[in-house]
Amino acid sequence: MTREAAAQGWRRLKRALTWPLALLAALIILFEEYAWDELSAALGRLAAWPPLAALERRIANLPPWAALAMFALPAALLLPVKLAALFLIGRGHALLGLLIILLAKLGGTALAARLFTLTRPALMRVGWFVRLYNGFVYWRGRIFERLHASAPWRLAHALAGFFRRGAQRSSFWPRIGRRLARRWRGRR
Repeated sequence: MTREAAAQGWRRLKRALTWPLALLAALIILFEEYAWDELSAALGRLAAWPPLAALERRIANLPPWAALAMFALPAALLLPVKLAALFLIGRGHALLGLLIILLAKLGGTALAARLFTLTRPALMRVGWFVRLYNGFVYWRGRIFERLHASAPWRLAHALAGFFRRGAQRSSFWPRIGRRLARRWRGRR
């Protein structure tokens, strides 16, 4: 195989994989974009429970270095869980492993969002964190501009709207469940 043929094959493979990977990235970012505020608010409602309210007050009053450690806590706690999920996938328990990863992602996002809300004033007193945060916000904005203009983003956004509208109708999820059950029984 010549070098030119190999380069052409690589370009074809790259083109074929770009769209599905862009769609996956769009779905993940869409989840993060919507889930961050919603999950933080949901955990905030749980804080009406007096012991949690007291814990949140203590977290909100932490000094900058402790707030930084607290904000990093979800990632540190969830790493072993995600590694265990990968172990399960490697042992042939793919659905269980994926479920654990999805639940860890959901819980980690909720916890990180709430902790960031609580610790943000203290974190913004750490110079290097402010520089990293501002850089992150800048690049995230640039990436979102490009992503929002892409076909995978529009498809992911349409799918999210479809499921959101469907979830608002009470008969949507039972109907989807019945369809999936019929298809599952048909494949056995």
